[in-house]
Amino acid sequence: MTLVTLLDYTSVLVFAVTGALVASRAQLDLVGFAFIACLTALGGGTIRDLLLDRNPIFWIANPTYLGVAASAALVIFFTAHIFESRLRTLIWLDSFALAFAVAAGAGVALGLGHSPTIVVLMGMITGCMGGLMRDVVVGEVPLVLKQGELYITAAFAGAATASIAKIYLIETPLALLACACVTWVLRAGSLTFGWHLPVYKSTPPKS
Repeated sequence: MTLVTLLDYTSVLVFAVTGALVASRAQLDLVGFAFIACLTALGGGTIRDLLLDRNPIFWIANPTYLGVAASAALVIFFTAHIFESRLRTLIWLDSFALAFAVAAGAGVALGLGHSPTIVVLMGMITGCMGGLMRDVVVGEVPLVLKQGELYITAAFAGAATASIAKIYLIETPLALLACACVTWVLRAGSLTFGWHLPVYKSTPPKS
């Protein structure tokens, strides 16, 4: 198993858990759990593969990914009540899933020999799109767009780290490890210490 495949499996599993926890907050049935979990877990990688013209898409080539996501949904369906704070658990699990997924997306693009710009974009898309679709479908404000939090910025910084590392001929495994670490540290810092970029505030027009 390659490092990129391992990252893909890990991000699929953790994102599936976050999707199932969102489904529990929405009080969906078992099929709803499976749908939201699979959408969250596979959505970003599917868009990545479509844009990169990878044929077949990763979970069609290897349906085990689908099985992992569905199994996670089944487990959470019966255990979601155990978590004292599902929202807090969801947010922290999502931060780990983001780090793994960004590294996986960047790794796929690097493996196909794409330019640094494409590597960064594929890392961001893989990390962010599944969670974005999850939150939109259940009618919640997407974590990606929460005001005053580092999410897309963390994904960008992580993917850029992988891209820059490869420019300086650092081995791909180390580049992807650095990518995941930078992504998670920025996201965790935002959650713990309130790190954020300045946000735009409109100025009322002068009368």
